[in-house]
Amino acid sequence: MNEWMKKSPLEWEDYVYKEVTVVASENKEYKGWFLTADPVSANIVLVNFLEDGSLSVTGIMGHSVQTIDVVNEGDHRMREKLTHLFMSGDYKGHSPEDLEKKKDSLRKWLEKSHIPVTEQGDSPRTLCVAGVLTIDPPYGPENCSSANEIILSRVQDLIQGHLEAYPPGGQEL
Repeated sequence: MNEWMKKSPLEWEDYVYKEVTVVASENKEYKGWFLTADPVSANIVLVNFLEDGSLSVTGIMGHSVQTIDVVNEGDHRMREKLTHLFMSGDYKGHSPEDLEKKKDSLRKWLEKSHIPVTEQGDSPRTLCVAGVLTIDPPYGPENCSSANEIILSRVQDLIQGHLEAYPPGGQEL
């Protein structure tokens, strides 16, 4: 097992949102912005922004990583850019205040329906229902994920009911 795979996810977190150079098996070298590492396989995802405005995403198998060095610490603008890369398009059109209102309104709606709901993650927070389903911003039915299809379907129906009862810009709970 290589040194990279011996590290913990908390140690890998030190590389997130930084520009790194990774040397992998057969001395292959990769450079890019460290987006994430898989906690099980230690696989790394790097992102590069291309001149034509598109981006390149590279996955590096954790077992092949020999060394990793930070090239650029990045700044808050780069962190924001990387954070929002893979979020749904409708998320980007909401201000943090709007997202907070939507989250609070949905949380109250779920609690009113006797659904246990908590928050997890950094701001804007992800809602977690009964520990088995998550709802990411902007908190619509399509932003739910769960391995349990029955719970997923029922919570999506509840969220749809919430949207119908309290359309955006309408009266809040």
